[in-house]
Amino acid sequence: MNIVLMGYMGSGKSLVGRDLAAKIKLNYLDLDDFIENQEKKSIRKIFDDKGEIYFRKKESLYLKEVLETYKNTIISLGGGTPCFAGNLQTIANNENAKSIYLQTSLDELTKRLFAERDKRPLISHITTSDELKDFVRKHLFERSFYYNQADYKVITDQKSEDQISKEIKAFLF
Repeated sequence: MNIVLMGYMGSGKSLVGRDLAAKIKLNYLDLDDFIENQEKKSIRKIFDDKGEIYFRKKESLYLKEVLETYKNTIISLGGGTPCFAGNLQTIANNENAKSIYLQTSLDELTKRLFAERDKRPLISHITTSDELKDFVRKHLFERSFYYNQADYKVITDQKSEDQISKEIKAFLF
């Protein structure tokens, strides 16, 4: 079985994915890292050089490849992955994949992301917490339709990656 983690940036997909993989002895794969390795450039550079449409097409192809070739793997998606190119349907149609939405509140996301905005190209230009909150609110409104179609949902606010991993493990096994 593959476990696919989805949610907005800052929801903990990478941290939880690594922690959960270690706890249940599965492999771990970050889809953005996989894309960067395959394309031999950063996600930011791909966007800058070829644009979002090119990136989303490649993201969809690589997601299909990962789901078809990797087994017993925790897969962390990019925040937008489930929202484009039929990717959510690709995950849902894969009988060996279970999807989990790491749901994080607007306030919690704003707090987490404001502290690390310099490391995230999408929000590095934002200078105030209120501006970031508005930015995240808009994206959550657009993306929650997709995220909420996951097989399972885990609320991450005020929980450590260990607590979230244990919660996921409890309903999967």
